[in-house]
Amino acid sequence: MTRKDGSAGAAAPAASVGAHIVVMGVSGCGKSAVGRRIARELALPLIEGDEFHPASNIEKMRQGVPLDDGDRAGWLDRLGRELARHDSGAVLTCSALKRSYRDSLRQAAPGLRFVHLALSQEQALERVAARGGHFYPPSLVASQFAALEDPAHEPGVLVVDAGQPLEQVAQRAVSWLRAAGD
Repeated sequence: MTRKDGSAGAAAPAASVGAHIVVMGVSGCGKSAVGRRIARELALPLIEGDEFHPASNIEKMRQGVPLDDGDRAGWLDRLGRELARHDSGAVLTCSALKRSYRDSLRQAAPGLRFVHLALSQEQALERVAARGGHFYPPSLVASQFAALEDPAHEPGVLVVDAGQPLEQVAQRAVSWLRAAGD
């Protein structure tokens, strides 16, 4: 059972069959790390959204140019198809910044749930600057915050403070997802 504050009551023993989850948020929020933990805990495959970007998107971001809706359209279609391909469920990491992006993914996987890893722009900038070997430069963090449409009031969304320890963030999400599957 989920309380009004979004926290979960007693956890169910396992996720329900067909559970599709998107771990979302701006760059640097911890999508991959939290997504891996959720996927492991729920015994679901992990789909790393960044791995589905076309080379043109990656090159654009490497050069410090923000992606626009047109750049993301094909990427979101591919992610939707990948979610739908996993009948028994999957965890997808994807920024899913705008409501229209989330709605596109919802069409591909009815009942889709989102775990929004929320943090400040300063925290995101610090994390992106500290990671090495990633194609996404710190100069683009502000553009993600400019594009972000807060999903807090949409159905099937849990907002979690991504400034908390990763294990705590993941466990809160898993508890919520299990309760939602009851």
